[in-house]
This record gives sequence, C-alpha cells and structure tokens, in this order.
Amino acid sequence: MSTHVRQLGNLFSLMDLFARERRPLSVREIVDEFGWPRSSVFNMVTTMVDEGYLYQPAARGGYYPTSRWMEFARAVGEAQPLPASVHELLESLSRETGETACLAAAEGTSAVFLDVVESSADIRFIANVGQRLPIHVASAGRAILAQYSPAELRAVLGRIKYQRYAGDTFLCADDVEADLHAQARQGWYLNLEMFAPGVAGIAVPFPLGDRRCALALGGPVSRIEPRIDTLGELLRSAVTDFLNEQP
Repeated sequence: MSTHVRQLGNLFSLMDLFARERRPLSVREIVDEFGWPRSSVFNMVTTMVDEGYLYQPAARGGYYPTSRWMEFARAVGEAQPLPASVHELLESLSRETGETACLAAAEGTSAVFLDVVESSADIRFIANVGQRLPIHVASAGRAILAQYSPAELRAVLGRIKYQRYAGDTFLCADDVEADLHAQARQGWYLNLEMFAPGVAGIAVPFPLGDRRCALALGGPVSRIEPRIDTLGELLRSAVTDFLNEQP
C-alpha cells in the first residue's frame, strides 16, 4: 500500500513550480501545468493565502510565496547548520573547474542537495538546494551509498523502484552493487547521461561528522568526460585536505 499523501505531494510540486518560474502564478497557470481540478487549486491557494504562505503582489496578478518560507528555512538551517567552510569549498571547486559544485546527503532512496554553487557558464548543470535525484543513479548518490554497511546498502537497494531514465541506467540491485565495487577502486563515482541526456556528474564520499555526504561536480558531458581523471583526483584531494584541516 502506498504511503504517499497526495495533498502534500501537490504542495511540494507547487513550490517547485514557483522556484522554477520565479514569478507570480495564476490559478489557471497552475491548473494548466499540473492538470489538477480548478476547485482543488483554488482551495489550496486560498488556504495558503489565509495561512500567510502566499500573497498577491498585485490585484489579479497571480500568487507568489511570502517570506514566511524563508523564515522557516532559516530557522531549520540555523538548528543544524553546515560549516561555512563547506560552502567556501564548493565555491572554490566551482571556480577552479567551471562546473556546478554540490553537497548531497541521503534521504530515503534519493540523494538530496544540501548546498549548491552553480557554474557561471552559459551551458551548465542547473541544481537547486532540496532537489532530489535517485540515489542509485546520481553520482553523488552512489558516493553516499559507498559509505553504507553491506546490510544498510541491501536495505536501501531493496526499496528502490528501478526504471530506465536515460542511457545505461541500473535496473537492479546487483548492477548497482557491481558498479559500487568497480568505482571504489578509483575513489570517485561517475554518472554519464544515466539520468538525463547530455548531463554528467562525478562525486566522492564526503563524511561530515556523523553525516554521510557526497561532494559532486555536474556539467555537460562534453566538458566532464574528457576530464574525468583530473576532476576525480581534484575532488578526492579537496575532501582529504578539508577533513585534515578540521579540529
């Protein structure tokens, strides 16, 4: 039996839409985007306005999230902050490589981005804090899985709903485990168009205290693939240097 709560899923989808569009949206635009009943969208939007989470910047000009979301995010972030030095590391890696640098952690069967510094290149990997990717497909996800015990790994891989995304996607737990063993020898984990055409990622394990994280670089295949060894060694060295500098 599915444990998915549809109303919550719809709310998260709506907030993702606001994050992508970065402008006020009308009820009609939301209906057209998701195909939800107009009455359901109207009730959701009205409730969020009443609770202080959406507002209308102009009369009949659509709805937009209020700063209350930022207040929540700030409160949560301050309760379990990432060291400022981690963000500085991402900035340094992005500048040096010209690619998008990400910090990721596990959330169930997904890898979620905790911090992102996007490349300044016109053609780049676009990622957002909070974005989720399948843990067995994303390079960051497999760099996280590499830190699991055999029992933990089997448990997570057993919960994944395997499907083909793009290219040579892993379609069973045995394939994922074989890849983890193969890439462990080099110390980094690679994704060449496994999730999206033309997109590549390379990641290394990045343990932060008791949190099993991953440090990743993402970009177009045309830039990542010719530099796999260089980027992999750079990431490994960056993690080693960072951890050695910690008190």
